[in-house]
Amino acid sequence: MRNRPFSVRQVLLAGFFLTALLPMLIMTLLAFYQARTALHDEIVSGMQTRAIAALSEVDRMMFERLQNVASWSRLDVMYEVQIGDVDKQLSHFLADLKQSYRGVYRELYVATPDGRVIASSEPAQIGQAAPALQPWVSLQLDRHPLLLAAISQQRLPIASDIVDVDGNKAGTLWAVFDWGEIEAILKSTQSQGSAAALLDEQGKPLAQTAEWQQIVAAHDVSVRSNGNGQAIAPIFKWQVEISQYRSVVMAPVHRMGYMFIFLLIVTAFLATALAAPLSRFITMPLARLTSYANRFMRSSTQGVLPAPDGPVEVRGMTNAFAKMIDDLNLSKENLTRAAKLAVAGEMAAAMSHEIRTPLGILRSSAQVLAREKNLSAEGREVASFITSETERLNKLVSTLVDSARPRQPEFALHDVAGLLENAVAMLRMQANKKEIGLELIIKASDQGNHAGGNLQRVLVECDGEQITQVILNLLLNAIQILDTGSSVVVSLIEHEDSVTISVADNGKGVDESFKEQIFDPFFTQRQGGIGLGLAVSRQIVIAHFGSLTVEASTLPSRSGNAHGADFRVRLPKQQMH
Repeated sequence: MRNRPFSVRQVLLAGFFLTALLPMLIMTLLAFYQARTALHDEIVSGMQTRAIAALSEVDRMMFERLQNVASWSRLDVMYEVQIGDVDKQLSHFLADLKQSYRGVYRELYVATPDGRVIASSEPAQIGQAAPALQPWVSLQLDRHPLLLAAISQQRLPIASDIVDVDGNKAGTLWAVFDWGEIEAILKSTQSQGSAAALLDEQGKPLAQTAEWQQIVAAHDVSVRSNGNGQAIAPIFKWQVEISQYRSVVMAPVHRMGYMFIFLLIVTAFLATALAAPLSRFITMPLARLTSYANRFMRSSTQGVLPAPDGPVEVRGMTNAFAKMIDDLNLSKENLTRAAKLAVAGEMAAAMSHEIRTPLGILRSSAQVLAREKNLSAEGREVASFITSETERLNKLVSTLVDSARPRQPEFALHDVAGLLENAVAMLRMQANKKEIGLELIIKASDQGNHAGGNLQRVLVECDGEQITQVILNLLLNAIQILDTGSSVVVSLIEHEDSVTISVADNGKGVDESFKEQIFDPFFTQRQGGIGLGLAVSRQIVIAHFGSLTVEASTLPSRSGNAHGADFRVRLPKQQMH
């Protein structure tokens, strides 16, 4: 019992053979059967044609012999029988007839009614008693009675009465036909492995060639003449049977069968020669992909993913596997990032009570101290520092706690264009303080560009509060890091099934080596920042089944170079619940 599963290569080869060779084998067998039947029928038809031709030749031969005897018996020379052929004129006539027919007749003689031979082609027979013959067949030819005696020793005696002018029987003309002439006709129909026989009405053989009995006894192929197609009407109800060894009859069929087998072998060889490279073409990319999958996640060096190769389906599977690897790596990064945020949040949650209590005491003490009338200017300044710093520390603890426990988004239809307009309006004052240009552009799929009021509505299923937080984080990062006189352009691009929010600036940009690290918790390029804004923003976007990436901005800087940062948020219009 086979427990080992089949390989794809084996399945492909088996399927190729079943789909290619099996129909061909069936078609070959059907063609062989049809050809065999047609060839067998053709051979049998040929044998029957030969039998009919032989029977026609036998009938012609017998008709001529009977006609000869009937016409000779009515000749005037036959009246010599009345005077006993005294001058031997009748005997000379019979001898000339025998010689002219060159062996067709063994002998010709005339006998008197009392059975004495008075004239013969054989002089020694004259005066002897006529041979005692057993009557076999009586018939009439042109109203002339004829008698055939039984065949004996390849001799067929044919008799016709000689009648005088008064209608009385004067004697009998006997013509002994050489029955070997009939056997010669039968032999002329023979071919390799065949034999022929002349059969009477009861199917008994009257004449036959060698091996006919053996072929018939072997129950091989036998065909009888059916009497159709004969030139003259048959005198006797005889039939010619031609028998042939089946091995000889079927020899052409066997040769044809060998040819079909040879063609099948050649076809199988060619099919194997074609199927092997085709199966390799399909299975080799799968084998390389399997080898890469086995190495994946087992070692730190995963190697290079095999290039897409083979059929379209295998190429598609390779591309899907590559995408899966990318998704796994992205999930790994997201899990790592979430773990960092969770650790930070757990620490913040554990320390928030311990930190906020003394911070509250410090803040209250600083406020009480600031209200003292005799406090010097320096003391008031120190009290103000204490108040502001305690507020900053309290916000930092709140941020850490919020990043560790993000709220699940509550999806509803929101106008993203309106959310962008509100976010820009909230931060426009801070931008103006640093003289930073802040512009909003809506690029709808079926509308022109819009800047300013009466914006095109772009509905997206999202959590409006969280998306607003993401936009504010990106804008605040840009405003805080940019120099005076820089520009920020917020744009919304609507696609068929998604939207892209772009926050682009013309500042120093993000170094290529920091493009992925910039979203890690606690990574920051701004002095005084804690590095949680972008990490929390990406976490929110991922929860919306979207993506947050950074690219080089196309906005020209004041020096004419385009190297700013362009943060892009891509969100699907409809969420998958």
